[in-house]
Amino acid sequence: MSFSHDESSEFPPTGNTKLESFLFTCELSSKVPFYIFQGDEEEDLEHFLELRTVCLGEGAKEESNVVEVTAMNHLGKTTSVPIANLHVKCLPMVSLGEFELKAPVTIRLKAGTGPVSVSGLHLIASQAEDSDLSEEEEEEDDDEAEEEELPSVKPAKKKKNQ
Repeated sequence: MSFSHDESSEFPPTGNTKLESFLFTCELSSKVPFYIFQGDEEEDLEHFLELRTVCLGEGAKEESNVVEVTAMNHLGKTTSVPIANLHVKCLPMVSLGEFELKAPVTIRLKAGTGPVSVSGLHLIASQAEDSDLSEEEEEEDDDEAEEEELPSVKPAKKKKNQ
């Protein structure tokens, strides 16, 4: 699953930004209580995690399962926030909409034994390659487009009486 945007509203408009999207999922339990989401170390790529749903898996006990995420806030400080408190009888699933975090992100099962499934999208933003056309070729294309415009409409000539 993959798609692209030429200019994305989530990222600063520093030219053309290409955005690729891939399915993300992880399962938390008492055996695996946390997951660390990190992107590649390439300089020209930015990795984001867009969380969509958190739900209890099959075999979950009647207990509270608290899921929290740890990521950087707008000031560059690491912050932990609970995003779901799930229970089999009253709230087995939470829809987060489009909860977007920049990598690195830690997802932790803070309370409960799970299993809890977390899903969403792994977004990769990169600078889109510029067009292969030079500036001169672009100007020529603009000139040709102007020439192709229809001429202005002229009024019809009146016939003289014979």
